[in-house]
Amino acid sequence: MKLLLCLSMLFISSLPPSYSCNSKEENTLLQIKKHFNNPDLLSTWSPATDCCTSWTGIECTNGRVTLLSMSKDKKLVGHIPDQIGDLLELQSLEMSYLNLTGTIPRTITKLKHLDLIFLTWNRLSGPIPEYISELKSVTFLDISFNKFTGPIPGWLTQMPNLQTFQADNNSLTGPIPNSFGSFVGNVPNLFLPYNKLSGKIPESLSKIDFQAVVLTGNSFTGDGSMFFGGNKRTVQVDLSRNKFEFDLSKVKFGKSMALLDLSHNRIFGKLPRELTELHLQRFNISYNRLCGKIPRGGKLQTFKSYEFAHNRCLCGSPLKKAC
Repeated sequence: MKLLLCLSMLFISSLPPSYSCNSKEENTLLQIKKHFNNPDLLSTWSPATDCCTSWTGIECTNGRVTLLSMSKDKKLVGHIPDQIGDLLELQSLEMSYLNLTGTIPRTITKLKHLDLIFLTWNRLSGPIPEYISELKSVTFLDISFNKFTGPIPGWLTQMPNLQTFQADNNSLTGPIPNSFGSFVGNVPNLFLPYNKLSGKIPESLSKIDFQAVVLTGNSFTGDGSMFFGGNKRTVQVDLSRNKFEFDLSKVKFGKSMALLDLSHNRIFGKLPRELTELHLQRFNISYNRLCGKIPRGGKLQTFKSYEFAHNRCLCGSPLKKAC
């Protein structure tokens, strides 16, 4: 009997500790629910149950809320509540496909462990707040499909762990900051399509090795060749639907280039033969001012004719043979 009791106690002591929801954070979440007028999306948020185990969109570690996910409810209207800043162990914040207005509250700067921010498909507006730069742990910042205005923040270069900045389909204006020629930490993937950006690309960016740059649907002008380089590890460059104007025949491509879209610009020259050495998955150079014979080999002939069409005098497969 004593042996069984000892074994039972030993088994219980070996179990991982059970943590219930932190009472302060439970109260904070209930305040957030009230802020949004108790929406159906948060119907499981009840003081009768444990927030860490029973509440939709909540994940915890050791009883502390580390993930808050609210998405896909356009009936949920209002500002991002200040109480977000009281979830001090939060690592992942998602408030997407809602109907949020206003801007990102300053209280977010209290979240020193925040890693991932997804605020897509809302109606957030105004300039992107500079105090976001205080979030030194953030690796992924996605504010796409909102109504943000003003310039691309130069302070993004001061976020040492940022790996991706995504701001598609906003109303950002002006050029890419010259400060993007020097990042204190990671060089982030840069997704800025369909804004109202313009101007020339700073020469300082020629020494930066972006893994991905997407600038489609803006009004950039001048030289875009600084995003390329034989020693760069860039995988994706999309400069389509701008007003870039440079000689493609002088461009050197890194071996890792796989996704290349230069369509709808004013790019001239010939196609470099080294394009046949790339493992291209996507390729489009249509609606430019390119000339000459398309090099044979590699992946080039696997793409459709419309991806080469509407140039000045391109010829060869998959276009007509004669120049």
